[in-house]
Amino acid sequence: MIMKAIKLFAALTIFVFVATSCKNESESKAEKSVDQYVTYIDSVIKIEPEIAAEDWVDIEASAEFKKSEAQESLDAIDDRELLETKLESSSKKFDVYKEGVESKMEIAEGNSSSEVPLSKRLFGIVIGKDLNFNWVNKDNILTVYQNFVNTVSSNKKQYSREDWDEIKLLYEALDTRKNTVEKEGLSTKDNLKIAALKTEFGPMFKLNRMSAKSEENAEAKS
Repeated sequence: MIMKAIKLFAALTIFVFVATSCKNESESKAEKSVDQYVTYIDSVIKIEPEIAAEDWVDIEASAEFKKSEAQESLDAIDDRELLETKLESSSKKFDVYKEGVESKMEIAEGNSSSEVPLSKRLFGIVIGKDLNFNWVNKDNILTVYQNFVNTVSSNKKQYSREDWDEIKLLYEALDTRKNTVEKEGLSTKDNLKIAALKTEFGPMFKLNRMSAKSEENAEAKS
């Protein structure tokens, strides 16, 4: 009887120890994730907006990813009020800074979008001849597709046949990157939304490129 009691006590002690260890581990992970986000934001907002604008897509994507990681780790613990306040405080700092950067970007772009490379108008950054889309990840790919399709849709009547050819190249490069991102944890929900955007883009591209080519041919004959 005594041995059973001892074994039961030992088992309970181990259970409590394991539970406490898991709790401490989760809390430590949450604290570390929040601190990493706070440190990142503090370092970003020290950069001059004009300079940050040059790499803004990467900066914003990193901020969103680190915040998402921090929030996920917070959701795993009960006592998170102080850490959530800390996270939200840095998030607000970043939002204010973001407004300043975007304002500088608008001024830099000026009133004439024709002077801005097509890739920058579609993605916010200039895509080189290597068509590198490594900056696209599982956390920002849906937004990238949404901005791309929305921008093309809003300006479809203004694009030349050459513009449409470049749009096709950029779209195919983005699609190639998507194949990689799917293996890196792209959620089913985001994947379905992207599929809907691709369905919207396909007919729009085909129809408007054909129209632009017809106009080009007509001008050549006149």
